[in-house]
Amino acid sequence: MPDVSITCPASSVRARQISMVEDSAGTSGYHDGERPDQRTIESAQRRGVGVRGTARSVTERDLRHFDYVIAMDGDNLTRLRFLAMSARATPRLHLMREFDPESWPDAPVPDPYFGGPSGFDEVHDIVERASHGLLAHLRTEHKL
Repeated sequence: MPDVSITCPASSVRARQISMVEDSAGTSGYHDGERPDQRTIESAQRRGVGVRGTARSVTERDLRHFDYVIAMDGDNLTRLRFLAMSARATPRLHLMREFDPESWPDAPVPDPYFGGPSGFDEVHDIVERASHGLLAHLRTEHKL
């Protein structure tokens, strides 16, 4: 998963009352140093979202620094839990689809590489829905 900088005017307006830092990292080093897949960049651009950056792995520092860490599937959530224990960190660990109103809470975000030509658009739809749900959760949780 790339270290992604995301620019989306619509989400910025909705998140204005919440001070947050977004980051993205994977639980394996398979793609460290690589740029985001061109298909995800194109899918994001069609939605008015800018994507840039390079892939990196989650670190113990990340788990000590961030209040919330969101995993895309159960395998990654398990890896994050083990890393958090070894880092003596206590971030709130969640699955992304816990916040997707059209999904059951433990559903994975599918890997777009195996979803055919529309796989990247489907994943962007899921992440966008879940992100709105996450913002609603943060507003409720922190009384914003």
